[in-house]
Amino acid sequence: MSQQIPKEQAIRSLVKASVSSFASGFETRHVAEVDDPNGTINMKVHNVFIAVLGTDIQYYTALVRSLDSSLGNMLERLAIAIAELSYTVSNEVTGYLTVEQTNEIARLLEAYKRRTKRPEVADYEALLGLGNGETRSARHDSDYYLHDAETGDHYLIELKIGGDLDNKKARSEKEALLEQYTILRNALGPDHRVFIRFATAYNRFGEGAAWKQERVRQFFADDELLIGRDFWDFVCKSDDGYALVLDEYKKNAPLIIDALNNIKGVYLEH
Repeated sequence: MSQQIPKEQAIRSLVKASVSSFASGFETRHVAEVDDPNGTINMKVHNVFIAVLGTDIQYYTALVRSLDSSLGNMLERLAIAIAELSYTVSNEVTGYLTVEQTNEIARLLEAYKRRTKRPEVADYEALLGLGNGETRSARHDSDYYLHDAETGDHYLIELKIGGDLDNKKARSEKEALLEQYTILRNALGPDHRVFIRFATAYNRFGEGAAWKQERVRQFFADDELLIGRDFWDFVCKSDDGYALVLDEYKKNAPLIIDALNNIKGVYLEH
């Protein structure tokens, strides 16, 4: 119990600092761009079909689109910072791939695409040990490569804030993760456990509701998903991680609301 309190305080401090820094930076950047025709908001207000609905709506929609993108980036950085409290975090894997492994990855992806096979975790276990001949050196960037020193487990995670991907992107994300998995297993050896995960920062269907993003499920097994609550619990390495992050975020959210009001006032009064 004595270890849990400092970790909770650390997580809360990270959330508070992230929200405060985000609100300040978001406001400063947009206010500074008010006279810049190439500024983020000014470049988003030229939809004539929205403009005829009124100036307030015109700038509000532009501001919200910018907020959605910037907030997603902040949440990605926050998740990494929180993960570093419990895991060793890297952003790349290096090693090699065999020709046979590359071909097997392509075969699996095509089967998923044609729906002749549902994805299963067991699918990529078959990649190990394939090929004794030609290899190629490989390096892959990773959203999150986490190593749990307590269990020895390795995790390769692709985070998409809302998880809304089309089929082409879902396929390419799974391909990248399968390549990372194979490179890492080749480098570590068969005695190390490596897991693939596709994650979202929130459940776009509502927390607690079934996550029905079929374009993603076409390429990812249920066991590979970390959706909303499950993702934050995982990076916090706590069953209360999601509740903790959301509680602290709510406490500091007025900073973002104030920033948005200030930005809107500057643009509408300009």
